[in-house]
Amino acid sequence: MGRRRLEALGASLLILHKALVESERVEYEKVIGKIQSPNHFLQLLTSDPWFAWLSPLSRLIVSIDEALDEKEPLTGATVEALVKQAARLLVASESGSGFPEHYYEALQRDPDVILAHADVAKVRGRAGST
Repeated sequence: MGRRRLEALGASLLILHKALVESERVEYEKVIGKIQSPNHFLQLLTSDPWFAWLSPLSRLIVSIDEALDEKEPLTGATVEALVKQAARLLVASESGSGFPEHYYEALQRDPDVILAHADVAKVRGRAGST
């Protein structure tokens, strides 16, 4: 059961990450200018401060993937720790800074981010209830 829950959480976080990346790309192009190519975009994602706030979410997704790929069986404690990490990370704050502030802004401007956030919340809720 823990494996399926963690797989579902990872999948929903990946969809959220994709929505956030696309939302930030649109904002970047409004403010800075058109991104010239997919390679340029990849370079921006990995090194430009504009996108740096997404790193904690990227790292969480990697942690989930690593936990799922471990040779040792998943423990309930590992699953619960990753679910809690997702819950702590995905807090939006109008007056915060870093991830919470940027996440708040993305939720305000982009319905795709709202829908992806809701899906993650549903998965987290299921993960915590069984």
